[in-house]
Amino acid sequence: MTRTTPSRPLDVTVAFPELASLARTAVRLHPLPGAPTVHDSSVGGPLLWPADEPWPEHEPTYRYSGRLTTLEDVRTLRAVLTRAWSRPRGPRQNLLNEREQELVDRIHAGHSAELLPPGPQPLIPLAQFYARDVPGLPFPEGTDLLQVLWVPSAEIEGCSPAVQLRWRLSSQVEQVLAAPPEPACVEDGDHVPEPCLLHPEPVREFPPSHLLDEEWAARLLKWSEEQSVDYGNDLSVAPGWKAGGWPAAFTFRDAADSDELHCGECGGPVEALLTIGSSEWDGATGSWRPVEEGQDSEDGEKPTGHPYRTTHEPTMVTIGRGYTLQVYYCVGTPSHLPRTIMQ
Repeated sequence: MTRTTPSRPLDVTVAFPELASLARTAVRLHPLPGAPTVHDSSVGGPLLWPADEPWPEHEPTYRYSGRLTTLEDVRTLRAVLTRAWSRPRGPRQNLLNEREQELVDRIHAGHSAELLPPGPQPLIPLAQFYARDVPGLPFPEGTDLLQVLWVPSAEIEGCSPAVQLRWRLSSQVEQVLAAPPEPACVEDGDHVPEPCLLHPEPVREFPPSHLLDEEWAARLLKWSEEQSVDYGNDLSVAPGWKAGGWPAAFTFRDAADSDELHCGECGGPVEALLTIGSSEWDGATGSWRPVEEGQDSEDGEKPTGHPYRTTHEPTMVTIGRGYTLQVYYCVGTPSHLPRTIMQ
């Protein structure tokens, strides 16, 4: 299935030729719900993991105090709501039937944190990328597969074993781990990705304003206002899930400085590796909506579809209040723990 980003409203390099040398190629991943296998690039799919290699774990740095959920409950809730939104109903008919409502209420009640066993918990698969599908990633020599795992909790931000990378050569995996371990409970169902197949598309990006000097950023802002176009939302970086390119703009906090943007293990420089968006586009970034989406409404809902599983939120991962998680990798040693920042 093809996904095509519309042409940008304007070519910013005509007005600012100096930006041309700063252009980077990002790969919009365009995840869509599917049934990926270990041999597919995916979000939330199974990993090509060697049967004889230990599965990564992480011990929480704090004791959970709120109600927890389970992966099974997250999957069940999504399945129930998907079925409910898909069937026709009258104007005053409840979305859920009595049995479904009881099940949803039980899931929303959660589980006591006391049920979580002490010690480290297994990470869950977030994504995997084959070089054949996403060639722009910085694969170290002798590797062709990147796997990303994380703990579905608030600990995904920072630099800790809660988010881990694995670079490997896929042909060396002879026997695949059939049943990876899963955590007994998870803190946040919004960090459990829905299995999605990818439809990669390279796009050209330019630096977000926070990475330009103040004078240049001011000129861009003035020009954007004169042209009735938004540099940040329309011309700079693509929204949604993407690999490589420029990092996402900071939307709710001050931009990170050199004290924050460094490898937590060696102190070396980091670069943008993976952008995890809460949505593929929104009201401000609608110009990036794929042309194949036709005349969908601005919030991404299909005219004949349902609002629960929309094409602009396919992974069902939400970062904070709808923000973006930027994953940075260590340029010198890509196997080091990544740096992650909510932006």
